[in-house]
Amino acid sequence: MIRIILYWVIFWITIPAPWVWGWTLASHPGIQVEDGLEFLPLCPQVRSTPNAPEEFLQLTNPLSPSPENIFAGQTIFHFDAKPGPCRVCHGISGNGLGILFRELTPSPRNFTCNQTMDSLPDGQLYWIIKNGSPGTAMPAFKNLENDQIWQLIHYIRHYSKDTH
Repeated sequence: MIRIILYWVIFWITIPAPWVWGWTLASHPGIQVEDGLEFLPLCPQVRSTPNAPEEFLQLTNPLSPSPENIFAGQTIFHFDAKPGPCRVCHGISGNGLGILFRELTPSPRNFTCNQTMDSLPDGQLYWIIKNGSPGTAMPAFKNLENDQIWQLIHYIRHYSKDTH
């Protein structure tokens, strides 16, 4: 009898949970589910972000894309960046669907979009991370060291690779 009661308790708690709490039975990094609505990340993203100064546009990442540098960038992205971790806006999957995405106009950059990311030079990403992006919610991360920014760029670029 206890088995039957336990079965029904578990059944009635776990079966409605996806609909009540916004869980999905299958997870996909490109989809955000909120209040039963599915949001797909924008790709490509049309932006009118000002270009970085020419001396920055010419920069390429001086660090190797080693596992250590990518892991350091991942730590910055998810935890250590100040004024706040990148994942809050860009999402844990880098698709621009972080917990604040519905509050932000324009929406955060979708790092999983090859069409967008392939056209952005390393120097442009460096400039935006260091100085912020006018007309968006992207703040300046002036407290990050140069190597930390380059590590972060390696991690951001991993999202648009087919093998991540």
